[in-house]
Amino acid sequence: MSAGGAWWRRLTAALLLALFAVWPVRAYEPETLQLALQRSTEALYLSARLKLVPGAGVEDALLKGVPLYFVWHADVYRQRWYWTDKRVASAVRTLRLAYQPLTRRWRVSLSNDAGGSTGAGLQYALHQNFDSLAEALAGVGRVSRWRIAEAARLDADDKHRVEWGFRLDLALLPRPFQIGMVNQPEWVMQVTRVMRVPAQAEPERRGETDSDASAQEGWGEPAPAPGADAER
Repeated sequence: MSAGGAWWRRLTAALLLALFAVWPVRAYEPETLQLALQRSTEALYLSARLKLVPGAGVEDALLKGVPLYFVWHADVYRQRWYWTDKRVASAVRTLRLAYQPLTRRWRVSLSNDAGGSTGAGLQYALHQNFDSLAEALAGVGRVSRWRIAEAARLDADDKHRVEWGFRLDLALLPRPFQIGMVNQPEWVMQVTRVMRVPAQAEPERRGETDSDASAQEGWGEPAPAPGADAER
């Protein structure tokens, strides 16, 4: 074997490794089991239910005590024929899923924040415990009448759309755990959708309130944040 041939093979292997390191990985998209958008005289609500099936590596990390962070986000846009569409409202919620070895239970914590550089800085408003991972994932992958915009943000004469998404946010993990995860398909979990906002608002039905929805879902509802530029 010549020295030149060995050098060429080493160079080819290095190039292939570099190529796979930057090659985009197909994300695992959870199945959408239920999806609805309700516009009432009080607010705009999103309800969704996803089927979350983590890979073996993700479940193993959880069992070893690594908490995972899942983010729901929704942006509401008003269509404008004379300019780009305008964001009029935005909402976000972050869910922390962790296994508790001493009790052998799963704990889900809800934050109204988007998070900073890591999940350590999140402030949690509510917590809920589950007996199994499947039950915990069902709670993480569900929103019921999530208040994503106030009715006053939606003009009666304009058309609006909602862009919402759900993802496993690796950026909130401690940095040592982030290395190598980005290009592993089972760690890239996300789904995005675009929905039209109903043109007409429905009156709130008797007994259908935010508190009722929170009780059904098991969470309190985070308040929506106004759009970055709320002027017309």
